Amino acid sequence: MEDKNKLDRVKARIDAIPDFPKPGILFRDIFPVLSDHGAFSDLIDLMTSHVKSLSVDVVIGLDARGFLLGPIIAQNLQLPFVPIRKKGKLPGKTIQVEYKLEYGSDIFELQVDSVKEGQRIVIVDDLLATGGTMSAACQLVTKANATTVECLVVIELKDLDGRSKVPSKVHSLVEY
Repeated sequence: MEDKNKLDRVKARIDAIPDFPKPGILFRDIFPVLSDHGAFSDLIDLMTSHVKSLSVDVVIGLDARGFLLGPIIAQNLQLPFVPIRKKGKLPGKTIQVEYKLEYGSDIFELQVDSVKEGQRIVIVDDLLATGGTMSAACQLVTKANATTVECLVVIELKDLDGRSKVPSKVHSLVEY
C-alpha cells in the first residue's frame, strides 16, 4: 500500500473528543488507531520507514504514549529503545530536566548511561502541542552528550506553535 493511503487510513481513525480533558479542549485520540490492526500497522510502517531514513543509533520514547510506538519502531530497525519518564519512575541513577506546564512544572528523567556520548537519537511521541515535554526531552539528550536528530510525532497541533519551542527538527505525520 502506498504511504499516502496508509496515512489516510491512520488519519481516518484519529478521533476528536470535544471538551476533554476540560471544556474548550478538542482532544485528538490515537487509541482508535491502535485498536485497528490495519491502521496501527500502517502507522508503524510509516514511522519505521521515516526513522530508517534518519540514520539514528537509539529510539527514545516519551512517557507514556511514546512507549506504545517507540519500542516497536526500535525493534523493527534493530535499535535500542530508551524511555524518558516522569520523575521517580526510573530505577538507578538518572539525569533530570524540569519543564513548565500550563499550570506549574514537572520533571523528566533519563537513566544515566542509557544513551552514550555522541549517539544520534530520534525522540518519538504521539503528540506535539505546546512543545514543553519535547523540548525537555531534547535537553535531556543534550545533557547525555548525544544528539537529537529529530523529534517524530504522530500528531502536531499547529495552532499551539509547539514546534517553535523545540530545539531540534520536528516531523509530524498529521497536522491539525
